[in-house]
Amino acid sequence: MKYHQKVVVITGAAQGIGRALAMSYAHEGAHVVAIDKNEHSLMQTCRGIEKNGHKAMPLVMELSKVQDIEKGFSTIASLLRRVDVLINNAGLSINKPIFELSIDEWDYVMHSNLRAAFVCAREAARLMNPTGGSIVNIASTRALMSEPDTFAYSASKGGLLSLTHALAISLGTDNIRVNAISPGWIEAENYPGLKSTDHAQHPAGRVGKPNDVAKACHYLTDPDNDFLTGINLVIDGGMTHKMIYEE
Repeated sequence: MKYHQKVVVITGAAQGIGRALAMSYAHEGAHVVAIDKNEHSLMQTCRGIEKNGHKAMPLVMELSKVQDIEKGFSTIASLLRRVDVLINNAGLSINKPIFELSIDEWDYVMHSNLRAAFVCAREAARLMNPTGGSIVNIASTRALMSEPDTFAYSASKGGLLSLTHALAISLGTDNIRVNAISPGWIEAENYPGLKSTDHAQHPAGRVGKPNDVAKACHYLTDPDNDFLTGINLVIDGGMTHKMIYEE
């Protein structure tokens, strides 16, 4: 087990990609610290981990609030004393036309998606010293291309990519590697039934699964890949490189 007795902190762990990440790292022996604001779904994730004989610690947290994050990492420091891997996976979107999106809504998305990732990285880095560790920021292909009315979400994910290389450069001397993953269309619980055309339009022939992101994350956090830092790994089945025109 590559992550035996390693402490892996995952935000947005209640469902979807976050749950897949939590389950996969636990399967590899990690003590998973699962963070989310949805207590009911978060506990389901942790019970699933423990049912399989692995360790999980739930932390209910509102990531838009800096004091919640700092309190949560203080708890991690007291109980587990270190962090080996941080995965900033939590994210949300408020999609509205430009004249309807309020500044409060903009700020909530930016605080939840971008500022929270910075604060989590800062607090995790304190607990990674002096042995080092790995941070992965889950961004989105929306950092590179957009759909209508995704202003705050796209901006927050674009900022997350810039934060990634800034952290990689700044924390490299502390033996902390920082990378990003930009998922494309991933079939999580909130998607209704997919059509055959949804799969066929992808060069890879299918829509992505949460475990596709989890496998990529394991690659980035693998201690053997210690020359890998500051990159953005796009997991989208080739869609961002496909030119699409109406026929």
